[in-house]
Amino acid sequence: MLTTSTEPTSILIVEDEAILALDLCVRLEAEGYTIVGTATTGRQALALYEQQPADIIICDINLRGDWTGIDTARKLKAHRPVPVIYLSALTDRMTLDLAKDTKPAAYLTKPVTTDSLRIAIEIALSNFAELSSKPKTPDLQSIPLTAREGEAILQVGEYIFIKQNYQFVRLHQAEVLYAEAEDKYTTLVTTTRKFVLRLSLAVLLQRLMDMTLVRVHRSYAVNLGRVDSFNDYEIQVPGQTLPLGRVYKDDFLRHFRVR
Repeated sequence: MLTTSTEPTSILIVEDEAILALDLCVRLEAEGYTIVGTATTGRQALALYEQQPADIIICDINLRGDWTGIDTARKLKAHRPVPVIYLSALTDRMTLDLAKDTKPAAYLTKPVTTDSLRIAIEIALSNFAELSSKPKTPDLQSIPLTAREGEAILQVGEYIFIKQNYQFVRLHQAEVLYAEAEDKYTTLVTTTRKFVLRLSLAVLLQRLMDMTLVRVHRSYAVNLGRVDSFNDYEIQVPGQTLPLGRVYKDDFLRHFRVR
């Protein structure tokens, strides 16, 4: 049963200055991001992260308590890999070297602008997907999938991130019903939304090979996990009937096991 829904990128903010934390929340939520929580100390951040994982961590380097922002980043990454964006008013060599040891996704000096935050978040997601695809993290398979300039699809585990209106929107693979091609564009259709991509259907299928998205017609590919029924000519998914092309029928059927 489908239990997930399309969600924007989620962010955990670790900042011990209450006014700055509130300002970050307001600005990021205005950009369409979801704030899963704010923490003033490293230990509080870890407790929140264990209860509510986030897609991005924005962390001040200078924190109250016995953990610095750098210590906190190490603890969070040890619990579950995540891209971290550091915020700091410090630019001295020692701080930079310590920060670099934790492989941050970005390092922003205060005060930060909304544009710099948005750009850092997009780059962080892209870089995280690329790093996570390496063999050293076999439990989190993440493959960056670049379309044309200004467009990208990222895959992280069972989720894909589709760039819409200058941000990446998280989408669980099981939400996808089918893909429909029209000229140089392909529309990815879910139960609630449609995402138009500047990609041919063939290229999209090649880049989403981990998904059970199977071509069933010159203009359609269906998510096998969302098929309700089918016959020799048609396939039923929730709310839609798709054609089953003769030349694609054998490939479609071979995905089913006969018991």
